[in-house]
Amino acid sequence: MGETLKAGDRKVLLCNCERSMDVDSEALAKALGCEAGSLSTHLCRSEIDTFGQAIGDGEPVMVACTQEAPLFREFAEEAGAQAPLDFFNIREQAGWSQAKSRADKRNVTAKMAALIAEAAVPQPPAMQRTIESGGVCLVYGAGQAALEAAHKLSGRLSTSVLLTDPRDIIPPATGEVPIYTGRIARAVGSLGSFEITVDGYAPMIPSSRSEPEFLMARDGATAECDLILDLSGGTPMFTGADKRDGYFRVDPGSPVALAEAMFAITDYVGTFEKPVYIDYNPDICAHSRSSTTGCSNCLDVCPAGAITSAGDTVSIDAGICGGCGNCSAVCPTGAASYTFPTRDALIARIQALVGTYLTAGGSDPVVLVHDQTHGSEIIAAMARFGRGLPGNVLPLAVYATGTVGHDMLAAAFSAGAARVVVLSDPKRPDDFVGLEPQAEIANAVLDGLGLNAQGRIEIIDEADPDAVEARLHDATVPPAIAQQSFAAVGSKREVARAALNALREAAPEQPDVIALPDHAPYGRIVIDTEGCTLCLACVSACPAGALFDNPEKPQVRLQEQACVQCGLCAATCPESVITLDSRLDFTPAAFEQSVLVEEEPFECVRCGKPFGSRRAVERVSEQLAGKHWMFAEEGTADVFRMCDDCRIQTMSERGDNPFQLNERPRTITTDDYLKAREEGIKDDLSLEDFLK
Repeated sequence: MGETLKAGDRKVLLCNCERSMDVDSEALAKALGCEAGSLSTHLCRSEIDTFGQAIGDGEPVMVACTQEAPLFREFAEEAGAQAPLDFFNIREQAGWSQAKSRADKRNVTAKMAALIAEAAVPQPPAMQRTIESGGVCLVYGAGQAALEAAHKLSGRLSTSVLLTDPRDIIPPATGEVPIYTGRIARAVGSLGSFEITVDGYAPMIPSSRSEPEFLMARDGATAECDLILDLSGGTPMFTGADKRDGYFRVDPGSPVALAEAMFAITDYVGTFEKPVYIDYNPDICAHSRSSTTGCSNCLDVCPAGAITSAGDTVSIDAGICGGCGNCSAVCPTGAASYTFPTRDALIARIQALVGTYLTAGGSDPVVLVHDQTHGSEIIAAMARFGRGLPGNVLPLAVYATGTVGHDMLAAAFSAGAARVVVLSDPKRPDDFVGLEPQAEIANAVLDGLGLNAQGRIEIIDEADPDAVEARLHDATVPPAIAQQSFAAVGSKREVARAALNALREAAPEQPDVIALPDHAPYGRIVIDTEGCTLCLACVSACPAGALFDNPEKPQVRLQEQACVQCGLCAATCPESVITLDSRLDFTPAAFEQSVLVEEEPFECVRCGKPFGSRRAVERVSEQLAGKHWMFAEEGTADVFRMCDDCRIQTMSERGDNPFQLNERPRTITTDDYLKAREEGIKDDLSLEDFLK
């Protein structure tokens, strides 16, 4: 075996798949900055020993083939190899492309180098959630069909059947499957932890003969199960029912669909590891304050019903979450953050992909973001039956395209991409509802920087590979954007600002401020100073720490870079004098506290000490003086013009002192009794009267 190509600390095994594609190992080695390695022709069969030698020393190995990954894994397991093993695809994504010109061939080779570099970027594993399913299955539907489905599943699952209409069933001769009647009024949970509430719940009595008979029907009965097979044909029990693990909803009139569901549901027994797609930090959530709703972005875009309001914050059920990533893309603060992969890991992949492509001599890079199911199938079909991907189109696989936010788009353009295309599944439109608004924010920034957003961002939701291929090949690529690196470190807003600043540094125009769409998470607030009383309700309501007061002087201050445009300040303002202004301020002033409203403090009319704001004091005095019974008399309203200490002192001096208590009775002592005995007390005179 000759030398092995390396990317970072990983060996890279290349194969031209029986010469079905051109692979220039010398050019790839030059682009990756390492020694050229050997190139196989039939690595998965006649040259399998080459693979065996590569994994023998325990170093990490990457194989440029995904089709035969099962065979390679089996070989490594039989050989007892402990080397970390990964696979990536250069055949459908690059090698099987029609490269007619010299520039096309150069781009294809550069793309192969980029795919190798991207595959070598370390990806931290996502957190895992353990799910236990004991196979307790509820079959819900009408009549004999539901009963027969439950019986067929009873050999593999612990089934029971809840009949919405039991009239046409024949009571079974054996009680293998418990039979009940009723209708599900409420259902919550997911695989391994469903809980249902049933109205009209009643068990079938064992003595049922020719017809089923049920006893003691009642409402509000509850039960738990691991799986639900819904044959009712009615409204789904859950939002985003097709995304709810463990819930199988089938058209009872389709035998094929029923057979497929029954076959699939039997696999949902045992212990499962499910990724925790979203890391949620309630401390920076801008959902609500004091029962006033501000940001509801994540609630609005979650297609699975995994997010619910929980007072001032939200609750994300990891068991229900399907990982679409919409919430992460639209969250203004980063409270909901995607972890499959993490933001910094994804941006590192983008930078490696585009950066290596440009270093290797590629031109006009286009990043094609696609999911690992629909998108990968479309790309494979294009490579096998059409022209394949254009040489300058760099595929970037993600778990879900809904994760694409303006921060990721800015990172791709700052890395040097000329275009970003997002390929989404048209059968799952709810999974990327946040994508278009995020593209609008990125387009506004591009236009503001003089980079002409026209044609730079495209969303393709096509199921036809020919249509996707035509749109990719026929598209006009805008002028390239100069590459400008940045470190993806910190929170979502810090990373996004770093990417946007890097993009600005490479732009032909560098304005200080760019206007953004109303839904953008950047901007300032504007206060009508004439109507503001400096009550500071907005400061108390701000969840992002963007608004401040001044202990020394009546003021409202704003740190613009922290403002997420949630609108809680405007919703809380009792005078309704606050409006939002969405914009992106690149200047250092955005990181400083600017004064929005200020005025001289009011001086106490009794001691002269400054307190409060003049406008607030005068407004309260006007509203209550002479109108409220406590302040109807002349001079009583002056307490509003006093500081706290003087106000208490003045009210304690009034005749109707609200702080005054009744006089405490005198304590009777032994001396009092002795004195009364000496002087004598008449029978009709009490000791208390005597002492008076």
